Amino acid sequence: MHRKASKLLFWSWFPVIPAAAIIGAIIWMQQSMDPVFWQDRVFIQAPLVVLPILTIWVVSVPKLIKLRSLMKQNLAEPGAAIEPTIYHRAASPGLIIPFQMTALGALTALYFSLVPPVPFQWLDISIPLAAFVLLTAGLWWRHQIRFKQVSKMEVYVIPTFWKRALTMVGVIAVVAGSVYYLFMLAINNSQLPAEIDMASGTHDYGGQAVTANMSPHNHGIEGMNSSSAKMMSVADLTGPREGAPDRRFTLTAQKKTVTLSSGKTVDAWTFNGQIPGPELRMKEGELVEVTLVNEDIEQGVTAHWHGLDVPNAEDGVAGATQNAVMPGETYTYRFRAEQVGTFWYHSHQDSQEAVSMGLFGALIVEPKMETLQQVKDITVMTHRWKGNTFAIGASDQLERMTIEPGTPVRMRLINTDDWVQQKYTLVGTHFEVAAIDGTELNKPGVLTNTHVVVPTGGRYDITFIMPERPMYLNVGGNRSSGILMSPDGKGEIPELPQTVAFDPLQYGDPTATPFDANSRFDRDFTMILDNKLGFYNRNLDFLYTLNGEVFPNTPMLMVKEGDLVKTTIVNRGNVEHPMHLHGHHVLVLSRNGKPSMGSPWWSDTLAVLPGETYEVAFVANNPGLWMDHCHNLVHAAAGMTMHLMYEGVTTPFSVGSGTINHPE
Repeated sequence: MHRKASKLLFWSWFPVIPAAAIIGAIIWMQQSMDPVFWQDRVFIQAPLVVLPILTIWVVSVPKLIKLRSLMKQNLAEPGAAIEPTIYHRAASPGLIIPFQMTALGALTALYFSLVPPVPFQWLDISIPLAAFVLLTAGLWWRHQIRFKQVSKMEVYVIPTFWKRALTMVGVIAVVAGSVYYLFMLAINNSQLPAEIDMASGTHDYGGQAVTANMSPHNHGIEGMNSSSAKMMSVADLTGPREGAPDRRFTLTAQKKTVTLSSGKTVDAWTFNGQIPGPELRMKEGELVEVTLVNEDIEQGVTAHWHGLDVPNAEDGVAGATQNAVMPGETYTYRFRAEQVGTFWYHSHQDSQEAVSMGLFGALIVEPKMETLQQVKDITVMTHRWKGNTFAIGASDQLERMTIEPGTPVRMRLINTDDWVQQKYTLVGTHFEVAAIDGTELNKPGVLTNTHVVVPTGGRYDITFIMPERPMYLNVGGNRSSGILMSPDGKGEIPELPQTVAFDPLQYGDPTATPFDANSRFDRDFTMILDNKLGFYNRNLDFLYTLNGEVFPNTPMLMVKEGDLVKTTIVNRGNVEHPMHLHGHHVLVLSRNGKPSMGSPWWSDTLAVLPGETYEVAFVANNPGLWMDHCHNLVHAAAGMTMHLMYEGVTTPFSVGSGTINHPE
């Protein structure tokens, strides 16, 4: 007893060390970050860690010191029997409970770290906290009974081994049975339904009061019978159905073995037998017709025009705006190319696999008016194929280009890789970032020794005047690949200089926008990106969550046509998330509280890094049901997707294992 009392006193110091580190980190977060990052840590985790340890030092440690003192006195008399009062003190609940409460508090705090309560609501944390309180009370009750039993003994008798073992086996059996029940319940509840209406789920009205016409029931079949609500289907929100198109394209999805520039072969899913698919070029305002043919892709295909804000029915998302196009089927898209800029297209059916395997290509919308000076236009579409083979287009080697000095050059950087923020470094001259995500910047400034980081799905256009010396575009820091440009197509690859990252927040000159941070917003949403341990479709994993949920439980952001919408995006997680809103471009208002002071920065694929907070806004001027998801497609496939829904819109399409539609 003397030895164990001394050990407990010794070990009483050790919880203080990690607790101090945890509290220090929480204090730092509380001082330097917004409340959404630290509310749960301050109000839940800190008390669960600190209070039990304080109880050890206030309650247990004095009792241990007294007990050890009594044992020293007893040991000083050789052969003396241990006094019953010492056993009584050793059985005191106040000596034991604080240590067990510390363990329970640590486990509960760990639970809240792995399954953070986001957004923070007291009701959502009540069950784990109630379990902590009930277990602590149960342990106190058990030790109180034992204490009373020991207090009545004139001579303490150690319980026999089999009684102690039987008690322990019973406790373990009850705990294991409870854990197994909860485990299986969580697995079963995580299984995705065989069919899900994409218009169903929790609805978030962005601070607007919900009226009868706005209620969730008016967005399904029930609403179609309501005389007060004019309902429309996404299938009716099409591009022009009449008139001869100015451009006609055919995209045939087929499996092919394609040869890269080095001679390596890639087993790919292709559009028209090539990787990337054919570049689709058109003029601003032209009526475009694209016929999609699925030759042999068993999973099905669609064509989504990434960044081009087409009518909803032309958006190409399986289960939301159309059914997947299965082998032997065709589908026709018609839309006007209203925006000038750099975009790309890809299949939005099983999109993680489809894009990885090659079902993508560039889409370029040129201005109506021809420029007087001939511009060298270079599309740089980067992708990493299976086997870790990196390529620019179909070239996995250094490319050489001959460009006459004095020629204006526009390089369109398109990053198609999953979960890669691609780094592009231009060496040999100064340059400008002319456009981001298909939107021109206002009076861009001259840049040198600067690299550009493009998120997954993003596009940056850089421009420069070709000098008389060689130029080199490096991609990803690997000197064995990239594009070397020179007047004669020759030259050596230059050394890469030290560079800084390009930051759009203060770049270029400000100019008037339809709205700004001081505008009155009709809807105000908060989107919290985070991680949690949980089950998704019966698989245990660290999930990537939106407002604490994964699809189909993520909230539906509800708007009316004409609304001015503000969204605050907060990344509490540990990886970056390029958030892609279909059908709209958002204006970046601020990042981490710092306002955007340069050229208006419009984006459709915004990379939000860990710890960052963005405020963005847009006008709801394109009715429909629009996906809003992480374009790290592995995250989207694991449920990191939600939707923007216009009031009064329905969809006849659905997703799930019982359907052919699997957009992610």
